[in-house]
Amino acid sequence: MGHHGAMSDVDEAPVVERTRTSRARRDETGDAVARSASELARETLLLDVDPAEVGEHLGVEVEGERVVTHLFECRKPGYRGWRWSVTVVRASRQKVVTVDEIVLIPGADAIVAPEWVPYRERIQPGDLSPGDLLPVADDDPRLVPTYSFGDDPLDTDAKAQIRTVAQDLGLGRIRTLSPEGLDAAAQRWYDGDGGPDAPLAQSAPEPCSTCGFLLRIAGSLAESFGVCANGDANDDGRAVAFSHGCGAHSEVRLAKRHEPIPMPDHVIDEVTEDLEAF
Repeated sequence: MGHHGAMSDVDEAPVVERTRTSRARRDETGDAVARSASELARETLLLDVDPAEVGEHLGVEVEGERVVTHLFECRKPGYRGWRWSVTVVRASRQKVVTVDEIVLIPGADAIVAPEWVPYRERIQPGDLSPGDLLPVADDDPRLVPTYSFGDDPLDTDAKAQIRTVAQDLGLGRIRTLSPEGLDAAAQRWYDGDGGPDAPLAQSAPEPCSTCGFLLRIAGSLAESFGVCANGDANDDGRAVAFSHGCGAHSEVRLAKRHEPIPMPDHVIDEVTEDLEAF
């Protein structure tokens, strides 16, 4: 039994080795067939594309087992740096390849459109025109109901009931700013043109907190922001931080050397009886 077992191991080894060698040879042949199918890829591409828009063969990219993509230069006007991509595939146990996909893809130097940004995120202050509507989602974290049934999340029926009760009681506003909304507004104002880091504020003689044109506001932001009421200032009618400032401060005084030179009084010749009428 031992002898036969040993003979069995010796007899099986070459079989396994021959199988591996044969499989490797078939895979190599398959890749070679797909790689050499550039003319088939070009001919298929020209069935749908103007020959003037197809340039040189740029090479191949191996996508997977028996799947290869042939790349051709794109000479289509306006598509500099783009490539025609023709993917060919060889089915198992087949000697010929089949065209699987034809697409136009950008290369490393291609001119492509910038990354798409959703419309809601592209809107900036001043973009709305008369008649435009910008709905606010019911679950906008910047807003909370004027009153609620507690801190639990509200379902659709509860929100509808809040609107009805708020209107019946005459509360005016169905929703008001949430803590998140207040923080976002304060940070936006502080970092914007009405904040202390604005170029206008950097050269201001005094901060807005000491200006007579500053209107106080109510609420949790009253200790940090106000509204400018100086019609000559750039920030007139806008929220400004107390640490903001500009050259139109109510207490600004010009140095004597900067003050305008007063004009002398008009001189009238009282000797001549007849004054020339202008």
